[in-house]
Amino acid sequence: PVGKDSMSLQTRWTEAAETYRVVAPVSLIVSAFAPVKDVRRQLIPQLQDTDGNSSLLLIDIAEGANRLGGSALAQVYNRLGGDTPDLDSPQRLKRFFAAIQKLSNEELVVAYHDRSDGGVLATVAEMMFSGRRGVELRVAGSHEDMLRLLFNEELGAVLQIADEDATEVHQILESHDLGWVEIGTVVDAEQLAIYNDDEVVFRADRASMQREWSQTSYRIQSLRDNPETALEEFDRILDDYDPGLTVSCSFDVNDDIAAPFIGGHRPRVAILREQGVNSQGEMAAAFLAAGFDARDVHMSDIMTGRKTLQDFVGAAACGGFSFGDVLGAGGGWAKSVLFNERARDQFAAFFERNDTFALGVCNGCQMFSHLKSLVPGAQHWPRFIRNRSEQFEARLSLVEIVDSPSIFLAGMAGSRLPIATSHGEGRAQFEDDIALDNAFAALRYVDNYGNVASSYPANPNGSVNGICGLTTDDGRVTIMMPHPERVARTAQNSWHPDDWGEYGAWMRMFRNARVAVG
Repeated sequence: PVGKDSMSLQTRWTEAAETYRVVAPVSLIVSAFAPVKDVRRQLIPQLQDTDGNSSLLLIDIAEGANRLGGSALAQVYNRLGGDTPDLDSPQRLKRFFAAIQKLSNEELVVAYHDRSDGGVLATVAEMMFSGRRGVELRVAGSHEDMLRLLFNEELGAVLQIADEDATEVHQILESHDLGWVEIGTVVDAEQLAIYNDDEVVFRADRASMQREWSQTSYRIQSLRDNPETALEEFDRILDDYDPGLTVSCSFDVNDDIAAPFIGGHRPRVAILREQGVNSQGEMAAAFLAAGFDARDVHMSDIMTGRKTLQDFVGAAACGGFSFGDVLGAGGGWAKSVLFNERARDQFAAFFERNDTFALGVCNGCQMFSHLKSLVPGAQHWPRFIRNRSEQFEARLSLVEIVDSPSIFLAGMAGSRLPIATSHGEGRAQFEDDIALDNAFAALRYVDNYGNVASSYPANPNGSVNGICGLTTDDGRVTIMMPHPERVARTAQNSWHPDDWGEYGAWMRMFRNARVAVG
């Protein structure tokens, strides 16, 4: 619910001495909520590689109604009217939900996607695009029967199941009084083939289908954003060998190197925030889990003297949109320090101490870059300007950790890890080549092959050499545009390797800081 709950919206205007009025149709949207007992038990539409063969099952809640009114197919052929999909049996929907929960709990569903937005053909195509795998669909009946099955947008879902689990899956569906149809199989070749009995009625490769699927978005993106980056993302679809996100760790993800310090002294870390800043909860949680005493410190606390940085061994400036980024990303926040004598003196004294550390993430990274005159060893840091794509970027990106003095990244050099990216102004702009050569780069974006990313979206902001994180010459202060605190726990990651435990690879950063403090 976002507040758009009025059921009496209307507009009036006068034209040529005539008064006109348009009244929105009276409608009611009912939103429902339910608890999620375990966020790790998600189902995704990505087709997966299984040890043996796997099949696609269609669970049809409409039980063969196959109504095409209002469907994408009807719109393409400008056919108005007709019977539209509906929920004819609420009890059947309840049984469907219970069956899917049972299958999920038993880990019998390899991939899942609903069919009510585009129909079976769109559903299967989207599963192919995300999994980079092929499908052979087998549809019986007349041409009309095939069209109705492939394009109706009735309630239902397509499930990928391993053939070795088929008997157990069928038993669960039968116990919930649900029917199913095996509509196809998953294959290695990246193409969709549709058979009517033994006759191939349609065949297309994944890349050409995905280009068609993405064509409208690409055209809009080309007009709205930077057309060069739009084309780079569109052309990326053509790469049949793209391995997708991969992980390469130079350390043991599940090794808690800070464990010997847990339960003893907890060094204080100031979790800094300003108007418009967010992610302070995730940042505090990561430091707390690593053995620190994380304290919420608002800039007004420092300016009024309620709190002082002298009481802290660490400081973390969090992401967000301080002052709405009206003075440039992080600019307003930095000026609130530079133009306030008490705040400026405190930050300068904090950075000058040799027993402190600091981490700036996203908006905090931009803010610290504006404060580089106060940070020893940061003279070569860049400032951060608008992304090359000319848009806010929010995605899971792949970065490589570069060998640097950073205490946060100790022992992590050479690792390639996915991380949350979320910023509109993250392109590093250096004053000159000398600054770039001496910038103590700590992180850089790489593509799915592990090469330094120069094109979009592997390099989401367009920074030279993919640079997205830097440190000082002594490594005590590190800044980065991506968000490690948002992926510190494995459950926070939208994708991760199966062998990760409770905490993900980025938790090592915060544990490194705890070890460095001693």
